[in-house]
Amino acid sequence: VQLVESGGGMVQPGGSLRLSCAASGFTFNSSAMSWARQAPGKGLEWVSGIYSDGTTYYADSMKGRFTISRDNAKSMVYLQMNSLKPEDTAVYYCAIGIAKVRVTIATGREKGSDSWGQGTQVTVSS
Repeated sequence: VQLVESGGGMVQPGGSLRLSCAASGFTFNSSAMSWARQAPGKGLEWVSGIYSDGTTYYADSMKGRFTISRDNAKSMVYLQMNSLKPEDTAVYYCAIGIAKVRVTIATGREKGSDSWGQGTQVTVSS
């Protein structure tokens, strides 16, 4: 299993970024996918998830600003982030599953290298 995030960087408040996650080594088309993040000095936070049929879910604080999408033909999942705020500064991770990811976060378990990417840094600062 390999999940490779890209698209992070530094952006000013109010700006936008689009994160990408390239997936391989598992049956992507039938897998739910999530984005999660970890801000400096804080724990992991689930951001958004998307099922194989395209059904999407978001954490309340991301609704209306973030959009998750996927391209099953390319085994890619994306996170479009608009109206970025300094508090969105974090390392953003791509992960397999939704319930599994949320349980991992809620229970403080370690991210598994077989279902989480290495992350991409997003910094929102003026």
